[in-house]
Amino acid sequence: MLQEITRQAKQAVTELLESARLQAGDILVVGCSSSEVLGERIGTASSMDAAGAVLDGVLPVLQQHGVYLAAQCCEHLNRAIIVEAAAAKERGLSPVNVLPQPKAGGSLATTAWQRMENPVAVESIQAEAGIDIGGTLIGMHLKPVAVPVRLTVRQIGQAPLLCARTRPKFIGGSRAVYDETRL
Repeated sequence: MLQEITRQAKQAVTELLESARLQAGDILVVGCSSSEVLGERIGTASSMDAAGAVLDGVLPVLQQHGVYLAAQCCEHLNRAIIVEAAAAKERGLSPVNVLPQPKAGGSLATTAWQRMENPVAVESIQAEAGIDIGGTLIGMHLKPVAVPVRLTVRQIGQAPLLCARTRPKFIGGSRAVYDETRL
């Protein structure tokens, strides 16, 4: 089962990177209920193994493309974000003092903290794209104009999968001309 979770996560992040046209230095936020991945209600069956399987699929793909992971914590840490210190510095984000735990931050954020080179927690981020595994509500951490992305992968484990990319805001009016590559 864990190998299938890894396979699904890898396929999802690969498809989203292509659809969102993410570039090195961009940020992908991932929210994940390991409970939902295992078919349980969110917040009831936290699993470091399930979270590890998700990150086994996601992290190598992001690292290959130079895209930063932003791992969303659960509501007990106000959905704070775990990110590499370099990403926080590049974005001018101030670290906060908290260490995620499986029941206070969530298994994904805890596992991400353990696997990152130099992790920090920040209160919020404006990511270029995101993956929501199991209804964790990542929208607060996306840039203002989020566009839903449909993937061939519809779930990871037993958890429903929702993805989004962002685009620049349209300004102007009926005479405005837009860059079609940025839609």
